[in-house]
Amino acid sequence: MASSTTKTKETLAIKPHQKFKGHTKGVRGVIHLPGGQRIITCSLDGSLRIWNLKSGKQIGENWRDGESEVHRIALSPEGKKVVSGSEDGGVRLWDIETCKVIAKWMGHTQRVLSVCWSQDSRRVLSGSPDGTARQWDVESGEAILQPTETGHTYVRAAVYSPDMSMIATGGWDGPRTGPIELIECSIKIWDAKTGELVGTLKGHGQIVSCLAWTKDEKTLISGSWDRSIRTWNTKTWKQTALLKAHTSWVWAIAISPNDRILASASLDHTVLLWNLDNGQLISSPLHHSDFVYCVSFSTNGKLLATGCQDTNTYTWDVAAIVTEAGLDDLFSDPKANKLAVHASAAPPPVQRRPPAYRIPQGFFDGVPPDRYHPSARNHPHSSVLPGSTSLGRLFRRNRSPSSARATPLSSPLDWTRNILKQRRQRGEGIESQGPSPAIVEVPYAKGKRRNACAREKRKKLFPPKIPTAASSSWPSKPNVTQSSSRQQAAISGSSSTPPVGDATGIATTSTTLRPDATIRQAGLWTRFWLFLGCLSPEYTEGHH
Repeated sequence: MASSTTKTKETLAIKPHQKFKGHTKGVRGVIHLPGGQRIITCSLDGSLRIWNLKSGKQIGENWRDGESEVHRIALSPEGKKVVSGSEDGGVRLWDIETCKVIAKWMGHTQRVLSVCWSQDSRRVLSGSPDGTARQWDVESGEAILQPTETGHTYVRAAVYSPDMSMIATGGWDGPRTGPIELIECSIKIWDAKTGELVGTLKGHGQIVSCLAWTKDEKTLISGSWDRSIRTWNTKTWKQTALLKAHTSWVWAIAISPNDRILASASLDHTVLLWNLDNGQLISSPLHHSDFVYCVSFSTNGKLLATGCQDTNTYTWDVAAIVTEAGLDDLFSDPKANKLAVHASAAPPPVQRRPPAYRIPQGFFDGVPPDRYHPSARNHPHSSVLPGSTSLGRLFRRNRSPSSARATPLSSPLDWTRNILKQRRQRGEGIESQGPSPAIVEVPYAKGKRRNACAREKRKKLFPPKIPTAASSSWPSKPNVTQSSSRQQAAISGSSSTPPVGDATGIATTSTTLRPDATIRQAGLWTRFWLFLGCLSPEYTEGHH
């Protein structure tokens, strides 16, 4: 029974993706090089080595500068240089192409346990158990400002903020006079330009061994020998979360490129993966055979490298681990997700319906613009300009240039005539909307504005059923003074005038009267459209 339980545990255990073997002492630092094909490690055996990620084989010879133990390495943001901290108190600058030391800065009086680059690759920060943090100018090799006397008796971690405005340091503060559990410890925040203390964060019960900022600068994360990991709000400097699962000292931490996964290495022989969104563990521990001293994410966050006291380096398939846990979204960018959610939650654009009272397209296409109308050119002193009335300007606002060009020119009365024709074809009459005379005759009087509501070319508004000679012979000029007797002449039915009252609603008059059309039961709407026709410039100026 016991053997079957052991086999089940081994089956569930997460195995390394690759193993890199070659160092002769514990591996204290590991970083991924640009291109995603290589990693570089440092060890207490005094060497730096480059490895092929796929094959696990070492590339080239060992990098060495003396026999001093190497405790920490860091890659420059531009990816061309590596800085290392050694047991002899030296900070060395390495060129990746030549694998040689190009600068060595001495100043610390004890070993260097922490090194960090500024985001612009122009400065390096180092921390030492001598209680100081020093900034180095990469180009000149000179120290920037005076060494920061941190107040820590022992500095184990020193890091720049992403914007390089602040420095965070951690270690222990007072002299060790008793058990390590009673040592006072803190995190201190410094102004990187002036070296002045900004704030002190207290909460850890033992040495603060590692620090890391999120890229958005909103959170500082710390690991301690008290076996805990804590997160701090960088605006209020208050603790926001406490992560506890390790059973021994937390030695190193690393944050994934998208700030959503945290890896922590411990002397309990494990590495834990944390979901920073909720502070929960993502998977079971990544087990090692000895103390784990360092962790590093690849540039895409899907591969994790760890360095162990057993002299070996390991890589782990984080993508597979996260997928197995059903947390694939942890590789997405939270900012992009928020934008996508915001875009999907946005209401659809409001589509405005056209107003029901809009005048039909092309109705006033027969009215030309002022500057092109003949009356504007031939009658510069005319008191009535085309389109100068309020109604004319109003109607032109409803016309678009594109529609005016695309629609053939037509008279305002053409649209009314078409409606009347459609009603006549359906057998509908023009119904009266109020008290009105039974028959309204529209006389033709050329040159008279008050009667110029119809032209001779519109005399066949509705073709009569029974054409007559009288209806087709019209005098050249009608007598305007006879308008008072039109209705009587139309009703009396004289010998020269055909009878009125047929189904077409068209009436003809004697030769002394000459209306263009007679509309049966003309209502208010009919009069309204006739009135609009009288406003047309071609009628008001007599161009017909």
